[in-house]
Amino acid sequence: MNRDVTTGPAIVPGSTFGSVFAGLKPHMGALDEFLREQISAFEPEIREMADYCIDTSGKRIRPALVFLSGWQPDGQPPRNLVRAAAVVELVHLATLVHDDIMDEADLRRNRETAARKYGPAAAVLLGDALFSHALHLAAQFPTTEVCETVSESTRKVCAGEIVQTMRRGSTRVSREDYWRIIDLKTAELFRVSCFLGARLSGAADAYVQAVATFGRHLGIAYQIYDDLADFYGDEQRIGKTLGTDLASGKLTLPLLVLLEKLPAAERLALSEEICGQRAGQMALRLRQMAENGVFDAVESAVEREIEAAEAALASWAAEAPTSLLRQLSEVLRAQLGALQKRS
Repeated sequence: MNRDVTTGPAIVPGSTFGSVFAGLKPHMGALDEFLREQISAFEPEIREMADYCIDTSGKRIRPALVFLSGWQPDGQPPRNLVRAAAVVELVHLATLVHDDIMDEADLRRNRETAARKYGPAAAVLLGDALFSHALHLAAQFPTTEVCETVSESTRKVCAGEIVQTMRRGSTRVSREDYWRIIDLKTAELFRVSCFLGARLSGAADAYVQAVATFGRHLGIAYQIYDDLADFYGDEQRIGKTLGTDLASGKLTLPLLVLLEKLPAAERLALSEEICGQRAGQMALRLRQMAENGVFDAVESAVEREIEAAEAALASWAAEAPTSLLRQLSEVLRAQLGALQKRS
């Protein structure tokens, strides 16, 4: 492949994903236009609902991974990458609609969730419609590999969500279970985004696999960070309801670490909160996390995954996408640092 390492988007230095994606403005503009065009493909009765979900206010990390992994020297957004980015974004949006139903969340991207606005029953079917349209778009590529890959990844994402749902309200979740769940429900879509970007740009097979591995570890790191943000984030800045993991009995890594560190009596009390046998004591658990070094332990887990992501690209420094993708891992580090100030 040997693409010029000096060629890349004019990325604005900063500590947020938005600052990194500033150089992808033409790509995101093309994606937004393409997604808006898709509204007319939905039945007239649900176009308003689809339009509500296909908004432009999200971080768009997965589409950015498609564009950066398939970066071209001329910096223009190829139509095939725009379509692939739309596919992964629609799958992601569908999972968010379903997540918010299960979490009973009221806020997403600083506005009402689809479940809150339209009701959970309609929102379930709306998420299904978004999934279906994503696969419809994937089937329009000249190669069946895209549809096959996206279909398999969508199944894995759903499987991860199912497993997590079945484990809610239970403390019978090991660290291995947790890693498996986030590998499926989050990291898989990061992986396939990177895979599609590199594959559709004509990259060598070995580089495609390296980039996909980077995406997988970045996705794991991001989900652990997101689980930490549920306890330490700022709801207004993050734009979604926080504190839902404890309230909904979702045993994430911060809670797993806390359970391991608490004395027996307190561990039993926390277990009862997770199992829904008593109301969650968020303020108490945050204080106990601070006393037991939970933030540092979870932060170390994020850093290990970031290092694994960067290691996957260590032998490919001469490729233009490599330096661009590594900036994402640096941003995640910066975001983690911002959370630490709140811990």
